[in-house]
Amino acid sequence: MSEMDVGRVLAQIRALQAQASTRPATPNASAAAPQVGFQSLLKDAVSQVNASQQATSRLQESFARGDRSVELADVMLASAKSQVNFRAMTEVRNRLVAAYQDIMNMPV
Repeated sequence: MSEMDVGRVLAQIRALQAQASTRPATPNASAAAPQVGFQSLLKDAVSQVNASQQATSRLQESFARGDRSVELADVMLASAKSQVNFRAMTEVRNRLVAAYQDIMNMPV
């Protein structure tokens, strides 16, 4: 680097230091960002499984009523997807319960 490049870089560093010193300090930088907790993630997952099952029920009812825009393949595919979603959620629940029981059985 040349002398001018070094001088320009130093000037930029000093300018950034001045900006940083004039900004109000936040006690926790992550506090400004929304935090997603485990509870909200679990609640969203359950809501998605529920929505999938309700959509499948609507498709099944439409097909049973004779709606020509709903095909049997669509109903079967939606049903299979909702079953997989439900089984995955059940497995997550089972593993959470097992982890809770393991923690509760630990000697103190």
